[in-house]
Amino acid sequence: MSAVLPNLNTITEQLTAAGRAIEHDSFAVIDREVGPHAYDAQQWPVVRRMIHANADFDFNGLTDFHPEAVAAGVAAICSRASRVVADVEMICVGLSRPRLSHFGIVGYQFISDADVIERATIEGTTRAVQAMRKAHVHGLLNGAIVGIGNAPTALIELVRLVREEGAKPALVVGMPVGFVSAAESKDLMAELSEVPWIIIRGRKGGSTLVVAAIHALLGLAEAAEQAEKGLHRS
Repeated sequence: MSAVLPNLNTITEQLTAAGRAIEHDSFAVIDREVGPHAYDAQQWPVVRRMIHANADFDFNGLTDFHPEAVAAGVAAICSRASRVVADVEMICVGLSRPRLSHFGIVGYQFISDADVIERATIEGTTRAVQAMRKAHVHGLLNGAIVGIGNAPTALIELVRLVREEGAKPALVVGMPVGFVSAAESKDLMAELSEVPWIIIRGRKGGSTLVVAAIHALLGLAEAAEQAEKGLHRS
């Protein structure tokens, strides 16, 4: 198990002392009440922030990681050459703009674009499928953190794009919620070995959890950068 990085963050923390205290106290409550878990020191901050977002301890156990997921996400963020591609606008709105801007990250979503709606109507697919295809055609999936919290069809299409068309996201945060194909889409994602992923098993999920997971990765990325600077100064 790797060591927990020291809390050196400024950009990815709450902006006020009161806000930081509430958030840190909430994390401390989760740490006390969560019970045993099998997550390592890099995975746990992601799961803990997801629990914090929904006050639901079921995510201890339901959250599953590709072995390289956290390292891949942090590396993509620190590269300052990545982007977030989301299935719905809610994810882009929920992500902190100052935190993304610090790493030069831009969010993209195409779910309501006129051409996406038109293609979905003509081809008898969902808008989410066409939005993923549009992102791929524009070269936005390669190297991206792809966040899917609403549409199982987006995740299923993303798996197809990886397998059949060579799409290569840096990380997939695949957490669509629902009763039709949600659990199946995440199981399908977990079959991929060539692309790192973070998923929630079963029906639970949602855009707020994708946002929480990405915010946790941003925090880990900032801590990694601050620790690296500290090593260079010493």
